[in-house]
Amino acid sequence: MEASSSRVRSGSGGRSAGVKRRRGNGGGGSGSGSTAQALNDDTLRSVFSRLDDHFDLARCSAVCTTCSSNEGSILQEESASEKFRSYFKELALDEHASSFSRGPAEVYQWIGHPNRATICRMKSGSILTGVGDKILRLWSAESCKFMNEYIVPNTKMLVDFDFDENKSHGASFNHGLCMSYADPEVVIGCEDGRAFVYDMYSRSCSSIYRLHSSPLTCLTITDDQLIAAGSTFGNVAIADQHSGQKLGVLKSAFAPTAIRCLSFSTSGQLIFAGSSAGYAHCWDLRTLRPLWENRVSPNVIYSTHHLPGDTVTLAVGGIDGVLRLICQRTGEIIRSFIVDAGRPAASASSSRQQIEKKSVRQVAPDARLDNIPTRLRPQITCLSVGMKKIVTTHGENYIRVWKFRPKSS
Repeated sequence: MEASSSRVRSGSGGRSAGVKRRRGNGGGGSGSGSTAQALNDDTLRSVFSRLDDHFDLARCSAVCTTCSSNEGSILQEESASEKFRSYFKELALDEHASSFSRGPAEVYQWIGHPNRATICRMKSGSILTGVGDKILRLWSAESCKFMNEYIVPNTKMLVDFDFDENKSHGASFNHGLCMSYADPEVVIGCEDGRAFVYDMYSRSCSSIYRLHSSPLTCLTITDDQLIAAGSTFGNVAIADQHSGQKLGVLKSAFAPTAIRCLSFSTSGQLIFAGSSAGYAHCWDLRTLRPLWENRVSPNVIYSTHHLPGDTVTLAVGGIDGVLRLICQRTGEIIRSFIVDAGRPAASASSSRQQIEKKSVRQVAPDARLDNIPTRLRPQITCLSVGMKKIVTTHGENYIRVWKFRPKSS
């Protein structure tokens, strides 16, 4: 098609349109995959000689104009559709942040494992829980109902897991302490400070990187294919995922304090962390400098997470059992929650599980946690954030989903 356009400059405008039609059809029928530019002069003369009259040329010109118009219309529709998707995504994120900051909440709790669950992940409306026994279980984030389960072989020790919409991934490795997954690779952190990179499809180790001289406590893989690895010395190493080259070290002003959890913000190139001294940390990956470091808990922070795309709130949980929502920009506490045992719980039963609906109590920033019984605030071993939801595990056999609603006007 491009060759016929170039011929317009050396020949008549009518003939060029005919070339567009005949050569376009001929090229499609041959199945050779050759472009119009590959036709030599003899072939072009042969094509011209087979044209019946100028009406063929006129019709070809009209068809090509229509096709060009339709193509432009399709591109405009795609652009409009993309704008609508972006607009509604922004609306959803605004409602999510508003619900977390100001909206009411309730907790749905159920027995999920025969022994205990210490890790949870939530993605695309599904929750995966496990570690503590040999079972991973999949639940609906909306109804909290059981969906499926995966049995870990008895010969293996499960230390961490992750999943996407189509498959789940577990990590069992000698001396493995943590893992992070980004299809098609999984990175496993070990107690000797090394990270092992595995291909999930070939099941082979592709690389081994030395990231710290102390045990790796947590890992995350960024969208820019960087590995962030926390350590017991209170630093976070940043390395290239493919070469293993160390690009920098994120340091805390409050070191030594072990980094216990990491999460990455896709929107602002930020790394969030929780430490053993109760500090929440935020570093800018572009400068490798801390933006803020606030002590938000008197004890260890085990887990931090936020909804992908959300630039407002960060959920934090740890040994004191208080679920905290903090500001991503400043690190200040927005709200803190525990389950309210003073109000009766409603329950709904099915053939497999009983789900209790519990009320939520907001904790004042200056409240003395020693005055709140630990049975009302069991330790939060892990949390994961979804749209207006947070799932938590507590080292026990039950699972909790905290559901938030927009504040009514």
